Amino acid sequence: MNRFLSVSLVSLMMLSLSAQTAVEAKNDKGFKFTTKVEVPITSVKNQNRSSTCWSFSSLAFFESELLRQGKGEYDLAEMFVVHHTMVDRAEKSVRLHGDVSFSPGGSFYDAVYCWKHYGIVPQDAMPGIRYGEMLPVHNELDAVAGAYVNAIAKGNLKKLTPVWKEGLSAIYDTYLGECPEKFSYNGKEYTPKSFAAELGLNMDDYVSVGACLHHPLYEKFVIEVQDNWRWGQSYNVTMDEMLAIIDNAVNNGYPVAWGSDVSETGFTRQGIAVAVDESGSDLTGSDAARWLGLSKEDKRKELTSKPMPELDVTPEMRQTAYDNWESTDDHGMLIYGIAEDQNGKPYYMVKNSWGTNNTYKGTWYASKAFVAYKTINILVHKDAIPAEIREKIKVK
Repeated sequence: MNRFLSVSLVSLMMLSLSAQTAVEAKNDKGFKFTTKVEVPITSVKNQNRSSTCWSFSSLAFFESELLRQGKGEYDLAEMFVVHHTMVDRAEKSVRLHGDVSFSPGGSFYDAVYCWKHYGIVPQDAMPGIRYGEMLPVHNELDAVAGAYVNAIAKGNLKKLTPVWKEGLSAIYDTYLGECPEKFSYNGKEYTPKSFAAELGLNMDDYVSVGACLHHPLYEKFVIEVQDNWRWGQSYNVTMDEMLAIIDNAVNNGYPVAWGSDVSETGFTRQGIAVAVDESGSDLTGSDAARWLGLSKEDKRKELTSKPMPELDVTPEMRQTAYDNWESTDDHGMLIYGIAEDQNGKPYYMVKNSWGTNNTYKGTWYASKAFVAYKTINILVHKDAIPAEIREKIKVK
């Protein structure tokens, strides 16, 4: 009886160890990241059902800049920037008879412009939600504001009333709340401009950088995307120099605002962004017939389930993807660190604005190949740019 029990216990232990080994082997196939360098950031926010990533990422960047400069931790009001930006965008759309699109997207430059011209407020001074939700939901707001602006911009009206802009502002006041003229913070009264002045960030210190082949190198150019409606300018550098700026920034404690295309198969909702070569059937572990039969989402899961060889990205590939509308300004995020996977391959650590309900609690890991391929532009403090590149673009 005892011998039987002993044998049974040994068998159970072996089965348990076998099952544990199988689980570990399965886990070994996934990504394992080790942080190498990390810039301080504020908490991850959630833009929810709103097309306001540009405001969330811009203010995440400036919040991180405030931390870097030893000015303390702040939670800045994204909807203050959205309110001012959308009213300004409507005015330009009307001036150009609707030839400048009116939509809820934006760019990093919108936040810079708002900070310089209107100031900034803390989140408590303008929570930005007045319609019974906990998180932003802008479907109705966007539909109402869009219809209002298009009716004016494309209405073939002989003369506009002097109050049409007030009507639009009232729409945003209703959904987001009025932009405060004065508010109290930590026992002191401020205006948006005086609050911005006390924070002490000089917007002229921040530089937008892109990398394209259809404009002169090391000169300023306008990135031709619809949400760059203010026609903000960026400095044109090479693809490798753009990556060098990101590396130099993060390695020296600077955050990087990152505008990117995220429609690719390699960008997942769970926190991975990779530029896998989908043409290689050996990467899938499947025969060609099975691979071709998979849905787009199943392909995404298979291609991003573990580290795989990636595309050898060239400047020409970047340019072709941009020219063919394959790379668009889908999303703004914040690069704040560098990590390595289990094979020693580097990835950028990215703070997103989709909440914390993903594998890495709101962080994405973007490979250098993906960033090289799909970056539209970055925003950095000028001191984060390597001296030799600053000299080329003539930024003092």
